[in-house]
Amino acid sequence: MSNDDKLVDFAAERDKRIHDLNDKRLNEMRQAFEQVLPLGKAKKKSKNKPKKR
Repeated sequence: MSNDDKLVDFAAERDKRIHDLNDKRLNEMRQAFEQVLPLGKAKKKSKNKPKKR
């Protein structure tokens, strides 16, 4: 009697865990860079072409 719903795919679980660790590291680096070089709010660029006269 095997219960397929209780089986765990260890490779998939490991990939998720590694992905979470990489995201955590990326967020830490992003915060460190923002402290050193704070990013101002991006200015909106107008996409309209200048009118010809």
